[in-house]
Amino acid sequence: MTIAFFATIIAITFFSLAMIYAAVMDVLTMKIGNELILFLLFTCAVFAPFAGFSLAQIGFGLIAALLVFFFSVAFFVMGWIGGGDGKLASVTALWMGVGNTFQYLTYVALFGGILTLGLLMFRSLNLPHALKDTLWVARLHSANSGVPYGAALGLAGLFAIKDTAWFASLI
Repeated sequence: MTIAFFATIIAITFFSLAMIYAAVMDVLTMKIGNELILFLLFTCAVFAPFAGFSLAQIGFGLIAALLVFFFSVAFFVMGWIGGGDGKLASVTALWMGVGNTFQYLTYVALFGGILTLGLLMFRSLNLPHALKDTLWVARLHSANSGVPYGAALGLAGLFAIKDTAWFASLI
């Protein structure tokens, strides 16, 4: 076992836990904290060289992240997504690399559509009185509330990471 192998295993573990955390926290609070974004950025920056990524791979990943960030800012200005969602999508694109960002965004669209349809169905139901007092459930049920898209972003990251250079380096 090499340093690259261990660095890759640790990085993928951190990434996966961060994606799960982002999904859960966005459902519960409708927020994705900057601390999580910085953690993902720092973790990628630290572990990518140890995992054997070349400067070109890191640079192209950065280009993918910047492109996603550019579009995320535009979508945020138009009110289509939240700021945390855009930052999470951008830093996840860094992890995906330029070759897998489109696949990741395709998963995001698929899971986001399923999430949105599920929420619309949930919001059409009468909420039992016992759940009305649970803040996060009541928030999700409210027609005035948005969609916790961090759940779709996190799930998409978990699905897409298996096809990236991170996993390829383990073989």
